[in-house]
Amino acid sequence: MRAERPPGATAPHPKPTAWQLRLRRFGHLDRPRTPLRDRLVPPYAPPGTVLWTLLGLGPRVTDRLARWSGWGGPLLVALVAGLLRFWHLGSPNAVIFDETYYAKDAWSLLQYGYEGTWPKNANDLILGDPQRIPLSPEHSYVVHPPVGKWTIALGESVFGLNPFGWRFMVALLGTLSVLMLCRIGRRLFRSTALGCLAGGLLAVDGLHFVMSRTALLDLVLMFWILAAFGCLLVDRDRTRARLAAALPADPDGTVHPSDEVGDRLRLGWRPWRLAAGLCLGLACATKWNGLYVLAAFGLLTVAWDVAARRTAGARRAYRSTGRRDLLPAFCSLVPVAIVTYIASWAGWFATRGGYFRDWASTDPHRGGAWSWLPDSLRSLWHYQSEVYNFHVGLTSPHTYESNPWSWLVLGRPVSYFYESPGPGKAGCPVDAADKCAREVLALGTPVLWWAGCFAVLYVLYRWAFRRDWRAGAVLCGIAAGWLPWFLYQERTIFLFYAVVFVPFLCLAVTMMIGALLGPRGASERRRTLGAVGAGVLVLLIVWNFIYFFPIYTGQPLPVEAWRNRMWLDTWV
Repeated sequence: MRAERPPGATAPHPKPTAWQLRLRRFGHLDRPRTPLRDRLVPPYAPPGTVLWTLLGLGPRVTDRLARWSGWGGPLLVALVAGLLRFWHLGSPNAVIFDETYYAKDAWSLLQYGYEGTWPKNANDLILGDPQRIPLSPEHSYVVHPPVGKWTIALGESVFGLNPFGWRFMVALLGTLSVLMLCRIGRRLFRSTALGCLAGGLLAVDGLHFVMSRTALLDLVLMFWILAAFGCLLVDRDRTRARLAAALPADPDGTVHPSDEVGDRLRLGWRPWRLAAGLCLGLACATKWNGLYVLAAFGLLTVAWDVAARRTAGARRAYRSTGRRDLLPAFCSLVPVAIVTYIASWAGWFATRGGYFRDWASTDPHRGGAWSWLPDSLRSLWHYQSEVYNFHVGLTSPHTYESNPWSWLVLGRPVSYFYESPGPGKAGCPVDAADKCAREVLALGTPVLWWAGCFAVLYVLYRWAFRRDWRAGAVLCGIAAGWLPWFLYQERTIFLFYAVVFVPFLCLAVTMMIGALLGPRGASERRRTLGAVGAGVLVLLIVWNFIYFFPIYTGQPLPVEAWRNRMWLDTWV
């Protein structure tokens, strides 16, 4: 009978298996065993100084710049992304695609606290000179929660009801999301260079770029989902650092696993996970598909706790996590998200004119067993149920609808704006032989997305066969933003919904490029070839973004030049 290890004892190193001993006869060398502290909290790669040295800077300045690179690099990438996104932000000077709903609803929230009614010719009156704003206080039926519209309204409150005003906050969040992804990638891969690469890829993705310059809700949703992911990453590092600090250590600082710590240590107050719950609540209060991400990230953070306890030496990691971490994780995410969602309807609660606002009070028998709840809450619940019925029944055909199977290969992008100005009009050259084409096409950078197809397969391999938690985290973000749409095959859905998982697609491509570069111990030839391959791929992505830039920003192009950019028939 096998003797049980006494509580608190350190776990012995596992003996090599028969298969490992057999492989050693053929020259196989076991991987060097990573110290336990580094497995719990991997160290960051030391900042490089080669670039600064080549520029002729002194050692003191070089060291200081290297230390600042953790924030300096991401801020520089975000600055470039911001300049791109704010460049001629008010062009086209038009209400493009679904801005016709959200820009006007946002202005209505500023005026009344709820969505009012607009006449059919409202867009022309808003863009006219002099401007007229024909808003009526009569409530209108809207099918999305208010956080995204309140976000758009912040820009309108400063710059007015015009294209620049209703696009300002979305462009700002798009820029900040690039900064966040740089820092998230740095924490995920423990490399400032790879973190900045991930943010740089997001900065030059066409879909993210177009969505950052259009007053729609999906970019706002993406921002809060990415913020929640970042908060959970910080929580993971802090939790594992707490476990590492509690483990027994030798005088030289070497720590050892302990089932006493792994199974019984309470992980205490976790404010970053509460912050993630707040961000996920704001995501759900922007669009309802944030609910799927809430569920996926909840499972992800619990899985991270199980892995952390097992690494620390827990003998029953699942049971220990279930006893000590499951309920706190649930309470940190779900109730916080619910309270945030309800609070987001503050304008609807504070006024009497919103749609269904007085549904419960007009008939005391409405509500049945829930009649003890306040009338406002029962009215809100009825409103949400009606909105759900609308969404699941939305099957009317649309010119630009697409199946989620085609999203990764960019099968059917959405044209937000198109016009054919004649020579001398709307920027079309006077000497043009024919009309020009101006279009804003919500199309991801093709080379990036097509490389992303291979990157998804790579991270799937890393997660399934190498048990790489980073690959699992990236896959979780992609799956939570993409797979739920397969449940609604008959619903009218669009490619631009995919902007929610674009940051995770960029992380996947970054992870694949990191593998191309090769491990630190690889030969110089291997590293050189890897650097050349990775550099060529990155340059192709940047070139591809520049090539499509005119149809991302609505610049006039000769019709022939526009046709040359329609690589697939389904893009027209």
